[in-house]
Amino acid sequence: MKNIDTAFHHVRGFTMLVIVCCVCISCFVVYKSFKWVTAVENRVYILANGRALQATASERQENIPVEARDHVKTFHRLFFTLDPDDKVIESNITKALYLADGSARKKYEDLREHGYYTGIISGNISQRIHIDSVAVETNSYPYPFTCYATERLIRTTSTVVRTLITKGFLRNVSRSDNNPHGFLIERWAILKNKDIKIEKH
Repeated sequence: MKNIDTAFHHVRGFTMLVIVCCVCISCFVVYKSFKWVTAVENRVYILANGRALQATASERQENIPVEARDHVKTFHRLFFTLDPDDKVIESNITKALYLADGSARKKYEDLREHGYYTGIISGNISQRIHIDSVAVETNSYPYPFTCYATERLIRTTSTVVRTLITKGFLRNVSRSDNNPHGFLIERWAILKNKDIKIEKH
């Protein structure tokens, strides 16, 4: 009877050890599986020229400064890139106005009322913009920004070079085909738009 009782204690202890080991292994497998699934979900494949290229998804918070700067640059390129063609002007301005609020529309309407776009068309002027830098402050919301750029108004006989400084705020909105970065420019204002030199051709 004593041997049977000892054997029973040994079997019970061994069984408990096996159960504890099984639970530990199961928890480890579940943890590793969850981690692997999360890593796979963050992996994105892009098809380019018949080849699958791997990209990694990241949290929006990590990309806010980059996306914010690109949003501001895109808006300014669309708003200030003009050619002597009313359809090109209308197309660019329409795309730009999806990225900003009524402050940009008001500026566009003011320029149109003062005959700015008519002058571009009648004078066969092409306007180009180079974004020098964009400063975005992400520590406060909505995010304030300042954009520094250089404009070139190209005529047949000369090119006028202007310095351009604007400011505004960025608010988060839903992403869409017309607004892929998910920002909206608010209270946009032109601080400086001044001729700095004229280049004769």
